[in-house]
Amino acid sequence: MHIRKNLEAILENEILPILPLHIAQLIMSINLEHLSKLEEIRLRVFKPLILVVNSKDYMLTHDGKITQDYSQAYYLTREDIFKTFHFISQYSVYSFEEELKNGYITISGGHRVGFSGQVILENNAIKTIRNISSINIRIAKEVIGAADRVMPYIIDNGKVLNALIISPPKAGKTTLLRDIVRQLSNGVDSLGINGLNVGLVDERSEIACCYEGVPQNDVGIRTDVLDGCPKAKGIMILLRSMSPDLIATDEIGKSEDALAIEEAINAGVAILTTAHGLDLDDIKKRPAIRKLIERCFFDRYIILSKKMGPGNIEAILESTTGKNMLKTVKEGNKCG
Repeated sequence: MHIRKNLEAILENEILPILPLHIAQLIMSINLEHLSKLEEIRLRVFKPLILVVNSKDYMLTHDGKITQDYSQAYYLTREDIFKTFHFISQYSVYSFEEELKNGYITISGGHRVGFSGQVILENNAIKTIRNISSINIRIAKEVIGAADRVMPYIIDNGKVLNALIISPPKAGKTTLLRDIVRQLSNGVDSLGINGLNVGLVDERSEIACCYEGVPQNDVGIRTDVLDGCPKAKGIMILLRSMSPDLIATDEIGKSEDALAIEEAINAGVAILTTAHGLDLDDIKKRPAIRKLIERCFFDRYIILSKKMGPGNIEAILESTTGKNMLKTVKEGNKCG
């Protein structure tokens, strides 16, 4: 299992060009050990420059050293935010205005940049965001091989099973989903999968991380991506137009999501998706997902936790029996 791109090259070619020169120099002055685990760069007007490294916050001083002392931290100016916003908008003119309505934009390399500021409404809908006061740059990291451990449990005699990944925030569910999609799309010889036509509904541009319509992450050679499309609508579009063997999407929860998933499964198309939650009981609190569980639409439940860091597999449950397929963890609840 490895991260495909070298983070130094990512920073130099994809991240630093959208930052003011002096901030880029501050970031590049910290040691390589911290840079290799960089997850987010947070910029807030009149607040310290913060780097999120291995899920922990670190402030930088004026000479690029890490500090926990607020009085020593480099405080961002309004000009810092303005310049960063300007560089980003020039970097991605093609999709900037439309994506900004959602509060984020995906730049080359698949990195997501989130914004907050003054929301401008028009006819009760968000028209744009002005007077940007906060910017969050999330470093895209695809982990090739992240799904190696779970692949044998979602394939049965050459057939892909319907699976739901359950995970709290930042536990690696999107990374896991992405790699499952990649492997099923390319084919897994050892498990009897020659390669499937995968339809991917990437509503928040986090799985394929498309830039100008082109996936920046490896989601496989047979994957068709609907970027920025609502899940329920995207599932129906793919069913009607792309003849998928599998449809994958992230973070279901609405009643229309459940209805679309039911439609796909009844049409003989496999489903791979995720939901925020701690365990099976937790996600049953949402009526739409509970209905899918009670009717046993999913064959496997993959439960992640952050006990040992992102990507920790807590359990893989068999739907009909509730048996934990992983012998190291106690058995889970039965379907329904």
